[in-house]
Amino acid sequence: MTAIAGPTAAATPAKVAKPATTQQRWRDLNRRRIWIVARSDLRQLLEDKGFWLPMVFLGGIFFVAIPTVLLITITRIGNVDVVHQMSQTLKVLPASAQKQVQGTSDVGRTAYALAVYLLAPIAIVVPLTISTAIGASTIVGERERGTGEFLAHSPADEREIYLGKLMASLLPGYATTLLGFSVYALIVNFFVGPEVGGWFFPTAQWWVMMLWVVPPFLALTLSIVLRLSARVKSTAAAQQAAGLVTLPMIFIAYSQSTGALFGASWTGWVLGAFAWVIAFIGLARGMRAVSRSRLLGVADGV
Repeated sequence: MTAIAGPTAAATPAKVAKPATTQQRWRDLNRRRIWIVARSDLRQLLEDKGFWLPMVFLGGIFFVAIPTVLLITITRIGNVDVVHQMSQTLKVLPASAQKQVQGTSDVGRTAYALAVYLLAPIAIVVPLTISTAIGASTIVGERERGTGEFLAHSPADEREIYLGKLMASLLPGYATTLLGFSVYALIVNFFVGPEVGGWFFPTAQWWVMMLWVVPPFLALTLSIVLRLSARVKSTAAAQQAAGLVTLPMIFIAYSQSTGALFGASWTGWVLGAFAWVIAFIGLARGMRAVSRSRLLGVADGV
């Protein structure tokens, strides 16, 4: 007896995969691969004397040499008339700003203003100079060295490569800044502290500046530099473009110190919060610039 087959069931349509949300894409990132990319770049930098010797020299100039010479000149061998004239210029400031300047003598007030409001912003140049120099060549340099093909065929996702390159560019500059700023604080407190009644630096505004304002602006700057590095055809072109990116950060550093000088203690918190938001937006957009085709050198156009 032949069995009769039942009616054929209607074929069920294949389910269409939903595109991953932004939250899912961030959750799927492999932190180990990110660190491997960053560690590889950091190891190459540490082994290259042509990188870290100028970095140490630059940090020594901004954090040690210049502050020491100026503060010794004012507190030890300064001309009394010149120091007095510099101290008198502080009287044109608002009353709220004058209250922040410590010291009872002309030497103390002048040295305090110089250390807190003039020399400290200059130190912001260090992380920008170091990190942008690394970031400018981090992607285009892979193509020029012939290692871009290896990275393009690695298991790492483009976003993981981007974040690894970002970390390798950010850490040397920011670590140098924190170390150099610690040395700078010791120098300021050693020379200026006795004139104002004790150790006082870093002030509250500069804690906010170094820990809250500098990191997001550095990340934002690097997000732009890495995009340039992925799109240009040579390291020289990337470095020239990166030089222009550092100018806004220098302006922001001096704006922050000016705001603190005039008593706007909340300026740093607001500026930092705004910078974090813009930095996350810049990083999210910057990830699109890194692709395997650009690492292979077949999509160099802007």
